[in-house]
Amino acid sequence: MNQRSLRETREFFAARAATWEEKYPDDGPAFTAAIAEMDLPAGGLALDAGCGTARALPLLRDAVGTAGRVVGVDVTPEMIRSARDRGRGEYGRLLVADAGRLPLRDGVADGVLASGLISHVLRPVALLSELARVTRPGGKLALFHPVGRAVLAARRGRALTSDDIRARHNIRPLLDSAGWTLVAIDDTDERYLALARR
Repeated sequence: MNQRSLRETREFFAARAATWEEKYPDDGPAFTAAIAEMDLPAGGLALDAGCGTARALPLLRDAVGTAGRVVGVDVTPEMIRSARDRGRGEYGRLLVADAGRLPLRDGVADGVLASGLISHVLRPVALLSELARVTRPGGKLALFHPVGRAVLAARRGRALTSDDIRARHNIRPLLDSAGWTLVAIDDTDERYLALARR
């Protein structure tokens, strides 16, 4: 993330951190289903990249079990503070970090959840490459949003356009160039999930 984008992202989410989760109280089942489809191994390491208030950390903890590890990273300190205030730190490690420059070794993650992240970065291939770097061969990536692209566009008062980065014809080549293989994509009103394998 360049400095301008980093600053703008932090400002946007800092102002919303305290009440972000309450704005979307019905997203839990969509997160649960997406994480189940990642098929994370017991004892593995799960990364929540751009974790926000870390609502997915308890679900990721359940997926990898007590022998596994869970790490949540977010570039906005206020989001990490909100996550800690909500008790999410008991499910894993929470770090203020840029998902495009992760403080993790190569090949340590068995799965990466990136909820709503891809549309907030200026250099998506660089982000996807960094997520690939920290993921072991065969590990999974879930680019996820708890509603589909059309619903999200309507919420923002916009029309859905063909240049949306998450559209199949756009996301597949980005994933390919960053070391991922698209396994499945589900873009319905209920959710967006692009599942890829390292």
